[in-house]
Amino acid sequence: MRQVKVRSFTPGLNPRRTKLESPGWAGDRQPRKDGAMEQAWHCLPFSEAARYGIELFYPYPNPLAVTMRDGRVALDGDFGPPPEGSGGEWPPFRPFGDLYYTCQLSLDLKVEEGFAIRTEPHPRFYTDPTHTTPIAVPALIRRWWPMTYFLVFKAPPEGGVHMFRPGEPFAQILVVPEEADFELVPMGEEEAAERELQSQRIYASRQTLAADSTWTSATGTVFDGTYRNILGAAAGRAKGRG
Repeated sequence: MRQVKVRSFTPGLNPRRTKLESPGWAGDRQPRKDGAMEQAWHCLPFSEAARYGIELFYPYPNPLAVTMRDGRVALDGDFGPPPEGSGGEWPPFRPFGDLYYTCQLSLDLKVEEGFAIRTEPHPRFYTDPTHTTPIAVPALIRRWWPMTYFLVFKAPPEGGVHMFRPGEPFAQILVVPEEADFELVPMGEEEAAERELQSQRIYASRQTLAADSTWTSATGTVFDGTYRNILGAAAGRAKGRG
């Protein structure tokens, strides 16, 4: 198992593997059955993507509201005096041009050779109906960078607000290969034919694959467990080989 080494000077930031909060930002604990309201966690690809990274929590006791006023970022929050021995920038949030703002994290993550960390919005950004979740700008930090670093956030539109509240996750970090060492190439005819055959077989077997797992939500959307059941079978085979 790969390791990510953590060095943090901000109590309450609490970096951890991202968890689905249900009830919470991932939705209510609605069962997968007819008449239930669909939830984000019902979608397995989203659930796996959401749990793939490291989440960071807003560590300060007072909330912060970020707005745009006449085209400029406005930060409304009381951080009080700088903590004793903090040594970093204070306040930790400040405007960055007219359309962005930054947060001094006082966090250092060291990944293994060949990997880097990538910052991005927390997955609750995609489930938030209020549009108040902060938007962390993606950035790639190489493993050799030993200094505590900062996050850049995109400001909300005029009239909108982004809220930072104590104990709420506000950004996610992924551990990724340091170089995107791949190229896009056309799929060969034989391989494309094999993939198409696999697709047709799944489609033809969908009723069997989704047996006892098909349901219709409160909005009339039909769900079935085809992907979930195939993934479970594939994981079982991989575990058996291990």
